[in-house]
Amino acid sequence: MQIVTTDSIEGKRIVAYKGIVSGDAIVGANFVKDFFAKVTDVLGGRAGGYEKALRGAKDHAMNDMIEQAQETGANAIIGVDLDYESIGGSMLMVSANGTAVVLEDA
Repeated sequence: MQIVTTDSIEGKRIVAYKGIVSGDAIVGANFVKDFFAKVTDVLGGRAGGYEKALRGAKDHAMNDMIEQAQETGANAIIGVDLDYESIGGSMLMVSANGTAVVLEDA
């Protein structure tokens, strides 16, 4: 499965558009509050534990999107966009969206 943020893949011809696909993940109930409470986790200006949690949420959202694309018979996803949204000040939602397509075999 090829995944790109652009609207095409150089050297590949799109033969079918399968539709919009998406995946979402929500990070912990007290993610934002805990972020400020655990300043000791910050090393060199970065919060390693929280970066890991965000990366995990992004991976989960991406995997959901890929699974949805595979169910349509797509072999690529173009125009991928990742969004991060605070929900109620205590949760963070990560959304991955794109267009599932079928690329011509090379």
